[in-house]
Amino acid sequence: MKKATYIISLILILAVAFGNSAQAQRKPWSPQAKGAVIGTGVGAAAGALINKRNRVVGGVVGGVVGGGAGYGIGKHIDNKNKARIAAANRAAAERAAANRAAANRAAVARREAAPAKSAAPMANSLVATNAAVTGVTPAPYAMGAAYLPNESYGDHTTAYSTSEYRRKSW
Repeated sequence: MKKATYIISLILILAVAFGNSAQAQRKPWSPQAKGAVIGTGVGAAAGALINKRNRVVGGVVGGVVGGGAGYGIGKHIDNKNKARIAAANRAAAERAAANRAAANRAAVARREAAPAKSAAPMANSLVATNAAVTGVTPAPYAMGAAYLPNESYGDHTTAYSTSEYRRKSW
C-alpha cells in the first residue's frame, strides 16, 4: 500500500510540474529562482546524506541552507548580467552620439563650403507672383518679418538664442 501511495504522489507531482501545456506562454524563471530550486534540492540531498541519525531533519536543514545559498548565487549572476547589458547599452549610446557629432560636423563643413545665396530671395510663390504682376519687388526686411533668423538651421549641436538650454548655460 505504501508503494502505491508513493507512485500516485510521484505521478501527481510530475503531472503538475510538466503538465499544463495548454497555457499559451510561460514566464521564464529568474536566475534567483533557478538557483534557489537547485540549491534546495542539492542541499536537501546533502543534508539527508550527512545526518545519518535523522535524515528528515538533515534534509530540511540542508534544503533551507542550500536554497539560501542558491538564491544568493542566482542574484549574483543576475547582477552580472544586468551590468553587462548596461555596459553594452552605454557603449551603443556613445557610438550613436559620436556618429551624430561626426554627421553634424560634416553638415557644418558642407554649409560653410557652399556658395553664398543671393541677398534677397523671394519669400514664397505669392510674393514672386505679385512681383511678376506688379513689377514691384517687396522690401527685404518685410519678407522675413514673420520668421526668426536661424543661421544654424539643421545643426543639432546649436540651440536657438531664446531656448531654455542656452539661457541656463550663460
